[in-house]
Amino acid sequence: MRSSRASSISTSISNVRPSSSELNIGDTILIIDIKDVQADFLEKQYAGAIGIKTEDAIGDDFPTTKKVYYVHYNNMDRRLDEWVDTSRIVDSFHQAPLTPGESIIKTRAQRRIQEEFKHAPREFEEMDPTTAQFEKEHEERTKVKNIDVIYFGRFEINAWYFSPFPESFSSTRRLYFCEFCMVYTPDLELYRHHMLHQCKRRQPPGTEIYRDDNLKLAIFEVDGKANKTYCQCLCLLAKLFLDHKTLYFDVDLFLFYILCEVDERGAHTVGFFSKERGSTNNLACIMVLPPFQRKGYGKLLIQLSYWLSHREGRIGTPEKPLSDLGKVSYRSFWWWLLLGKLDEIPTENIMTVNDLSRITGIHPDDIQSTFTPMGLCKFWRGEYVVNTNPQIIQYFKSQTKLYKEPRIILDPDLLRWKPKKEIFVPTSSQFSENL
Repeated sequence: MRSSRASSISTSISNVRPSSSELNIGDTILIIDIKDVQADFLEKQYAGAIGIKTEDAIGDDFPTTKKVYYVHYNNMDRRLDEWVDTSRIVDSFHQAPLTPGESIIKTRAQRRIQEEFKHAPREFEEMDPTTAQFEKEHEERTKVKNIDVIYFGRFEINAWYFSPFPESFSSTRRLYFCEFCMVYTPDLELYRHHMLHQCKRRQPPGTEIYRDDNLKLAIFEVDGKANKTYCQCLCLLAKLFLDHKTLYFDVDLFLFYILCEVDERGAHTVGFFSKERGSTNNLACIMVLPPFQRKGYGKLLIQLSYWLSHREGRIGTPEKPLSDLGKVSYRSFWWWLLLGKLDEIPTENIMTVNDLSRITGIHPDDIQSTFTPMGLCKFWRGEYVVNTNPQIIQYFKSQTKLYKEPRIILDPDLLRWKPKKEIFVPTSSQFSENL
């Protein structure tokens, strides 16, 4: 039954598909997803052809070649770009047709809510000229993914973005990573030999600074200078899932905090964040691998970055600009921590942004950028003040979905970490009471 349905679909597609010779870079094409041929509804998407190449194929009698097209789906993030062959192309256009979502005009309120909850990429028209030019150049340099899939531990993971691996590896379109030492290879046999006979490591290098035996989680601090090759490979891995990461090889000045799931076979990396030594920023880059997203790991790493800042006696803030997914995670974390604390504070006195920053450990600029679009912060008598009206706070906590407690709360009693130098911690800070 399955094969006959697939045959009928292929026949119907071939009746309307343009010949491959008609397709050029810049054309808009209509693509059908026939991976599940038993589905009642076959989804179609408009996409632009941004790359063409020829690859080997199996013909009826002899090996042959076929053209494949690298496409970017309209109004979608670049992480969904992929190679498709003509079996999935049902029509083509020299100009892009108008899609239903393009004519929708959003109100200011709708745009503010979307920016808080969505991670859609910004359009060039929404950027300042310098940023727009940089984004266009970056997109042109990295528009075609060089790696399609990686094998990491027991997972097969589709790559999202270009990463600057050696060109000799790009032809394979797949890489095998050792999840313990981060070495990679396009050769399956070499990978198997490494895992069976060469790699003796069962956890990241560096120092374990956090372990939760109930949740079976551990976090390791890894020095980029002492473990240069490991951290360089980790950065190349991360770039497959981060559009704008620029740190690949110069890792000496950075510390890496590796989050792992722990079982009897070892500590398995699920994500990490990096932090530059001596920087006022408490986080430079954060990444959670796709199979482990939506499990609370991103916010757990964010909590750790603020706890490290607290023990250093600093007010923490991440390096800007944030990635699209990073912005969503941080906004959610800030809303949870800020609204939760405001709900506890008596309303007799005026609360300034600087006051709230000292209490929560969140930088004043981050409080302003979070609260101002929603009308919870305004400039008054020379400084920014926060609306502490209990009814307003309760509305934002219960009615807007902005307040969402993290799935995992970091336990500071399990954090075995002290700053390298003795730093004075202000006694007025009540940060430890709020996380």
